[in-house]
Amino acid sequence: MEKVKLNNGIDIPWVGLGVFRLEDNKEAEKVIGTALSVGYRHIDTAMYYHNEEAVGKAIKNSGTPREEIFVTTKMWNSDQRSGKVKEAFETSLRKLDLDYIDLYLVHWPVEGKFIETWKKFEEIYETGKVKAIGVSNFKQYHLEALAKESTITPAVNQIELHPYLVQENDLSYCKKAGIRVEAWSPFAANQTGLFNEKILTDLADKYSKSPAQIILRWDYQRGVVTIPKSSNEKRMVENLNIFDFSLNDDEIKSINSLNKNLRIGPDPDHVNF
Repeated sequence: MEKVKLNNGIDIPWVGLGVFRLEDNKEAEKVIGTALSVGYRHIDTAMYYHNEEAVGKAIKNSGTPREEIFVTTKMWNSDQRSGKVKEAFETSLRKLDLDYIDLYLVHWPVEGKFIETWKKFEEIYETGKVKAIGVSNFKQYHLEALAKESTITPAVNQIELHPYLVQENDLSYCKKAGIRVEAWSPFAANQTGLFNEKILTDLADKYSKSPAQIILRWDYQRGVVTIPKSSNEKRMVENLNIFDFSLNDDEIKSINSLNKNLRIGPDPDHVNF
């Protein structure tokens, strides 16, 4: 599994497994176990996903050494609003049944709360119970506000990013700031006909890959870590197999041209949930 260094020197695998909407714990445990068995070493969960316990059990049952697996979880908005940031972290740690978490993220930028929350994240980081801290769904102006008040730069900004939402400005800002961008919903939730775009199908034919692999390679070459979700073992393996070919600059630009500024999820300007 190929990895990239975060701004504090910690290695993160380029491709991980997203487990959003896997709320049945037995099913989640099975899916995560399968992913670990075929080579995944990066699992992305959250308090909101209601499957942290399944992640922990799958890791323990996999036989894979803990230090080989990169685990991300996220703090939900209600815990920001209540100010119970450290309590939320300890709850996630207990549910995962782990000694430490690799990456802990602020799930959304709750207005009037996210800076205060980040300061508590910095304190959690100093305990050594988390290897890296970061944010999710932050736009440039959120990050700029954070930078004025913080001592630790987020290691990661996990955002919605796919060929219909290429996020060029936020990606550029994060690169300059030393923040690694991570893409959630890299396939635009498979609901939009993205895989049928001629640009992608032509490239898939050229490289004997699937449109999904073309998208993940596009992410990789833009410096973006990805966490595609799949419960299908064949597709899991396929999603890892993106390191044996390369897109040229014109092909990257052609995929960028698919941009519609189309969001599948909520707009971070309006975090009222």
